[in-house]
Formats: sequence, structure tokens, C-alpha cells
Amino acid sequence: MTALDVNALTALLSAGEVSAVEVTRAHLDRIAADDATLGAYLHVDGNAALAAAAAVDEARAGGAALGPLAGVPVALKDVVVTEGVPTTSGSKILEGWRPPYDATVAERLKSAGTVLLGKTNMDEFAMGSSTENSAYRVTRNPWDPDRIPGGSSGGSSAAVAGHLAPWAIGTDTGGSIRQPAAVTGLVGHKPTYGSVSRYGLIAFSSSLDQAGPMARTVLDAAVLHEAIGGYDRRDSTSIDVPLPRLADAARAGATGDLAGLRIGVVTELGGEGHSDGYEPGVLARFGEALEVLAGLGAEIVPVSCPTFDLALAAYYLIAPSEASSNLARFDGVRFGLRVGDDGSHDLDEVMALTREQGFGPEVKRRIILGTYALSSGYYEAYYGQAQKVRTLISREFAAAFDRTDGAGVDVLVSPTTPTVAFPIGSRVDDPIAMYAADLCTLPASLAGVPAISVPCGLSEGLPVGLQVMAPGLADDRCYRVAAALEAAQDAARGHRLLDELPARTTA
Repeated sequence: MTALDVNALTALLSAGEVSAVEVTRAHLDRIAADDATLGAYLHVDGNAALAAAAAVDEARAGGAALGPLAGVPVALKDVVVTEGVPTTSGSKILEGWRPPYDATVAERLKSAGTVLLGKTNMDEFAMGSSTENSAYRVTRNPWDPDRIPGGSSGGSSAAVAGHLAPWAIGTDTGGSIRQPAAVTGLVGHKPTYGSVSRYGLIAFSSSLDQAGPMARTVLDAAVLHEAIGGYDRRDSTSIDVPLPRLADAARAGATGDLAGLRIGVVTELGGEGHSDGYEPGVLARFGEALEVLAGLGAEIVPVSCPTFDLALAAYYLIAPSEASSNLARFDGVRFGLRVGDDGSHDLDEVMALTREQGFGPEVKRRIILGTYALSSGYYEAYYGQAQKVRTLISREFAAAFDRTDGAGVDVLVSPTTPTVAFPIGSRVDDPIAMYAADLCTLPASLAGVPAISVPCGLSEGLPVGLQVMAPGLADDRCYRVAAALEAAQDAARGHRLLDELPARTTA
């Protein structure tokens, strides 16, 4: 059962061929067998999961009207606040904290009847591209345990790719859903900013953070997105408009008809003449995927977006600046870790000692960067300029998607990452090389537009992802194109890409 996608699981559950307890126990058994090797989870409460699953089975047996997702297990990134469940954001400064409320994402999944398997590992406060910055453990890629599973949602990607969960929630600030999905052979979608509530997500960068789905198929991702998305009055940035019919878009795309669709290949993101830093195997799989899309009726055209080259620099001024403000609340006074509170230190010293011991190196690095960029005399030179670049990037997206004169495109595409999963430890001492893992994903984050990563083959036995970007609130276009590519490539190879996952030796 752990190898089945959610569409198959829901069919079995609805028909009564398996129980929610059986499905949950199968995943808990897989976690017990493999998670010592993969390190996907930070917290698992098997008894609570089985009790929730038993309640679903009891309700179903009693004839209660249940939603289609009732009894389906799910994993949540440890940045999603969950009532009574340890939530640490991968940091020692929140070790042991049990929130008194649910994030909107967790609340909606509970309402849908899903069963929480546990909280997944992550880079501390979502700051990283490899899940090596967690304060608790390193997570490993199921395709090769010596390589990273991406980040910051690496625990979620490893859990789903490793069959320790059928799907999971990640969060994406600069690519933290799409990049781990790409390097583990999954589908990962960053929704339009404001279309999924941020209420109850522990903040890294408030103008960028978005929760989204990570799944084995495009349809599963669309279904999970529909379950968590929509307006929330508790989030001041939430958009009060209905979600598009995402699952229907995925089903339509899977028919393979992209006739009339114009797809723009971003020149600056691995397009022709811009291959520096991109592995040959990644570019080869990307080119083959473009041929598949063209064969489905899409028109493929090059699109130049020059300011996309500035996205990396702009992001690493904006995000750390917002982080330096957001993380000021972790002061050892209100909640979480408290160090030096023995009467021998004043309040300022307690705060300093707490933050010194509670935050890891990458978090400290970004707080220092952000505080400097916001400081008097440097604000306009750094943060102000970065925001101007962000505006230019948004304008280039708008120009590319403008179809009024017939010259624009419906979606933009690029490789999701310049490389496949890199070896654990290879970039820990080189922050610039680590940041470059998000090279392709940052423009969509800065502009707030939706973007999805879908597998497009293997390079040297490791997964490669293709990224589809669409205009704001047009998430359905991402799902349609991704589903078309997925269906065509699965048909050509005769199986899903994840079926090529190497066998692992269990702990």
C-alpha cells in the first residue's frame, strides 16, 4: 500500500477494500523500517495516527458522509503549527514547543479527515537547500542516501519519495517545494502567493512564504492543493477569490492535448546560450521534455527575461531582511528555549545567550545579512534596490504572459534546478554554491506567481525536474501542462519514474 498514489488509495478506502487503520499501519511500519536511514521525520506519534484512522473507519462503517480524503495519511513539514504536536521549525530554539492551535493548513486537512503521520525534518526556519541545516538530523535522498533530498522541505520530499507517506505538505520561500521535489522525482507546486493561507506557518520571509503540496503524481498534488487552498480571513495577505478547478485541469492535461498552448522557454534559465552552471544531463532531459510538449501540440518559443539574472541577489537581500524581523520574536522570554535565566544575568544577556545557543549557523548568517541590509545608511542601497529589482521581475512576467497582441505565452518553463541532487556535505562550507541551487526557482517566488516542478527523466540515475510557471491565480495552467508531460513520459517509459527508485537496505 505504501507504493500506491493517493488516487489509488482513496478508491480502495471508499470501496472498503482496505481500512484507514491498515493504510496508516503500513506507513508507520515503513517509517519504522526506513526512517533511521532517511531521517525524514522529526516527530511521529503512531498511537495518535492509528486512533485517528480508527475514528475514520468507525465513521465510515456507521454510514457517515465522509470526504474523499478521509483516512488518507499525510505528513506535515515541521514549520506548520499543529495543536498539541511538537513543532520546532527544525530549530533548537523551539525544541519541545507544543502549539495551542492549528495552522489553517493543518485545520483544513483535519477537516478533510486525513491522518497525520508526523512532522517532517527541514532546514532550520526553512533556511537552506539541502536539509543539512536542521538542528536535529540530516535527511537523505531515497535515490542515493549519500545525496541531499533538497531543502528546506527535504523531510517531506524524502518521506514521499521513500514511501514513508503518500503525500506531504512543504513550504516554498525561494524554491523549497520545487527544488526538493525535482531532486527526489516528485511533483511539487508553489501556489500563487496568497492563495493558500499562511496563518500558523512559522514565518521566514512573510512576503514570500507559501505552503503547497508534494506528491507522486500531478493529480495528487492538485487534490491536496484544493484541500488546503482558498481564502482565510485570519491571513491579511489571503486572496478572496475561488481557487481554479485544479484537479480538473490535471485530468484535462493527462489527455495529452496541448493544442494552441504557447510555452515560453526562459533564455536566462537554462535556455539556448545560457548553459553555464547547468549539468549537461539536466539540459538534455529538459530538451527532451520540450520535444514531448511540442509533440502534444504546444508551440515552443524562446522568451528573454533579463532581470531574472538578478533574482538570486535580490532574494538574498529581501528574504534575510524579513527573517531578521520575523525571528526577533525568539528572545527566550515568551516561548521556546531560555538560557541563562538563573538570576545571574539581566534580560538582555538572557536574550543574547538564548539566541546564541538556539540558532544555528545559517540562521545567524541570514539574520546578520538582513540586519545589515536594513540598517541606517544601507537600507536604500541594498534592501530598497532589491525591491526595485523585484518589481522589474514581476513586470517581465507580466509582459511575457501578455497575450493581447498574440506575441505572449501561456506559461514559461525552465529546468527546476541546474543540477541533480549533490552529495551531502559538498556545499556546507560554500553558502554561495548552496544558494545557487535555487537559481531557477527564485523569479517565480519574487513575483508571487505559481510554479510547479514535474519529473522529466533521470541524469546518471538521479531525477531531473522541469518547472512550469504561470500568471498569478492561473495555477490550473501549471497542473495542465505538468499532467500532460507526466502522462506522455510515463506512457513512453511504460511506468512512473518513481518505479525506478533503487531498492534500499532498511535499518
